[in-house]
Amino acid sequence: MTLGSLIRKARTDAGLSIDELSDQTKIRPAMLKEIENNEFGHCGGETYARGHLRNIAKKLKINPEDFLSIYEQEQIKDLLIENNVVNSPSQERKISWKVLASISLILLVVVGIAQIVISNSHNPTKIPALVNLSPSPQTSNQGSVQVQSQRPAPTNTISTGKGVEVIISATRAKSWIFVSDATGVVLFSGLISKGDVMTFSSVKILAMKIGNAGGVDLTVNGKKIGSIGGDGEVVDTSYGVNS
Repeated sequence: MTLGSLIRKARTDAGLSIDELSDQTKIRPAMLKEIENNEFGHCGGETYARGHLRNIAKKLKINPEDFLSIYEQEQIKDLLIENNVVNSPSQERKISWKVLASISLILLVVVGIAQIVISNSHNPTKIPALVNLSPSPQTSNQGSVQVQSQRPAPTNTISTGKGVEVIISATRAKSWIFVSDATGVVLFSGLISKGDVMTFSSVKILAMKIGNAGGVDLTVNGKKIGSIGGDGEVVDTSYGVNS
């Protein structure tokens, strides 16, 4: 379900027509219809789009951060599609895992550099060891030298409160995952390797994007639901307290 369809459902649940919501928000009916069709191109830019979403959410008595969090996720997905990183839903081809893995590795490198800079600014006398700087070389059968790197173990449990819990198990293959809570706080963004298990919990909602849905299994609030997509398929989903 897209953000636009969620807004339409919330409006109808509140018993409001497009014109009535327009009167309350001062947003033109034509623009409200576009927003409910998940079209934000005529909002005047992201700043105005966010403002409209906050305004609409308040009138529908919904936490504005819930709408903004979903909006951010959909904008990221649209950006990936525009740059040919993933295929649009109308295309039959699935995402190239090699491309997705490359992007994920780049993101991890950027995050790692940022962590080093931040850590150095607080404690300049210590340098965090993200990798083994003195690996022992290993000679292959062809006589080439390979370097044995050490991958830091992922954090097993990340929580911003209790209420909803999602366990992601990379049962069949590695996957890129992005997880945030209802306030837009990013709990995790990066790769989960095959065999790893990560647990996320929050008060109300956990929103997530899974880059290789066929490679992982999910357990939501103690109920195992397994895979939510095919190999290489990018899936956006969210779970709440009653999921």
